[in-house]
Amino acid sequence: MDSAQLHGLTAFVRVVEAGSFTAAAKLGGTTPSAVSKSIARLEKRLGVRLFQRTTRITVLTDEGQRYYEEVAPLLDALADAQDVLEPSRLTGGRLRVSLPADLGRILLDAITTRFVPQYPEILLDISLSDRRADILREGFDLALRLGTLEDSSLFARPLGTLVLALVASPAYLAAHGEPASPADLEQHSHIVYRLGGRPYPIRFADGRSFLPDARAAMEADSGEALRIAAVNGLGIAQLIMPTVQKDLDSGALARLLAGDALQPVPVNFIHAFERHMPKRAERFVEFIASTLSVARSR
Repeated sequence: MDSAQLHGLTAFVRVVEAGSFTAAAKLGGTTPSAVSKSIARLEKRLGVRLFQRTTRITVLTDEGQRYYEEVAPLLDALADAQDVLEPSRLTGGRLRVSLPADLGRILLDAITTRFVPQYPEILLDISLSDRRADILREGFDLALRLGTLEDSSLFARPLGTLVLALVASPAYLAAHGEPASPADLEQHSHIVYRLGGRPYPIRFADGRSFLPDARAAMEADSGEALRIAAVNGLGIAQLIMPTVQKDLDSGALARLLAGDALQPVPVNFIHAFERHMPKRAERFVEFIASTLSVARSR
């Protein structure tokens, strides 16, 4: 098999697993036109049509499905063989990652002191933002997401959950009292997190919920903004524990209703690689999973 044939097979498998010629081109660092030409040459060589294509959808033919089931395991085996022979080459390269702003700032300490020195061959390109990036359109390899995932053609690697906490400053509590039960939250001012333009509810593990926007003293789409507002006494904020642990330890914030557990927040890495995640991405996912596991155990 020459390099052109191997390139055609790789392009074919990428289209199947990414769901479109455009997505496959982004994964391969090429153009949809180049992918289309590779598939056309492969179909001509095989003498069969592998896809039914329109301007809107790409669907495998029966022949394409059978061919994929035979070819994909062979390419996986070839990739595994390359891992054994050239691990440093496959680990190295640029890795573009989108991280939530506040959790990302905490993770950066571990990333810069441990991950980067351990893997100097990986060039990290990190974006810190609470905005949910379109990873294919914006060229990200990985995106760390908090909360329930929307339906998507992307793939998810679950990392567990993080604990949420209701917090307020001692000054606020001295002036307004401390809620003794979830029902008391209706009498307090709240600093409300907005996700996708909507107020994020306070959900308890037992199924109770409360929308705090009716009692909002301030609203923001940034966890750091909520934390600062809470420290400065504006009201009660709902935040993930790692972002407020130092404030709780120092006494700048107090945790409220600790006996009434909140629903934990799911944490996932999303990506478009499916089974073909590069080693540099696998290393980073494993590192963040380990770092978050340590944070949860504190």
